[in-house]
Amino acid sequence: MTCPNSAGDEIRGGLRWSATGPTGGGVDVQALAQQAVEKLLLEGPDIGIVPRPDGTGLVGMPVWMWSNPSRSHTGPTSASASAGAVTVTATARVRTIAWSMGDGTTIPCAGPGTPCEPAFGKQSSPTCGHTYTRTSATAPGGRYPVNATSTWYVQWEGAGQSGTLTVTRTSSTSLAIGELQVVGAP
Repeated sequence: MTCPNSAGDEIRGGLRWSATGPTGGGVDVQALAQQAVEKLLLEGPDIGIVPRPDGTGLVGMPVWMWSNPSRSHTGPTSASASAGAVTVTATARVRTIAWSMGDGTTIPCAGPGTPCEPAFGKQSSPTCGHTYTRTSATAPGGRYPVNATSTWYVQWEGAGQSGTLTVTRTSSTSLAIGELQVVGAP
């Protein structure tokens, strides 16, 4: 087979089929998938929590936890990576968030949770909540450390291949939890 180049000269070339694929110059599709995942710029949860970290919660009152939605905090988000004629696209979304509450409790929540609104009053969160049973007075700094770890589910495909990966990211805050005592009149 001959093909003209931009100068009008003929270049001889051809095609050759190989049952084992290219030698030495093949594209590593899984490495491209990993590059696409790195381009996603996945972050830990954008923590929303009531009581607010700048206030004080109470023993026995519900705590609401959620991640404010965005492409980099909850997804879905997509990115691609290419090498030669091969492109791999990865799409990620948060599947679960595990909340370590600092009192020895871990709360697994499916999805990002439900943001708290003042109209909910003293209700417990329908999707992701916790109730402390003791104050944070003996915790370091008088506050419970709260860590939220999101597990991202990543699907990738390209060059006739596909796969899934999981990626975790963590964000942190802390809460002061006090106790309210009512003294009755004599």
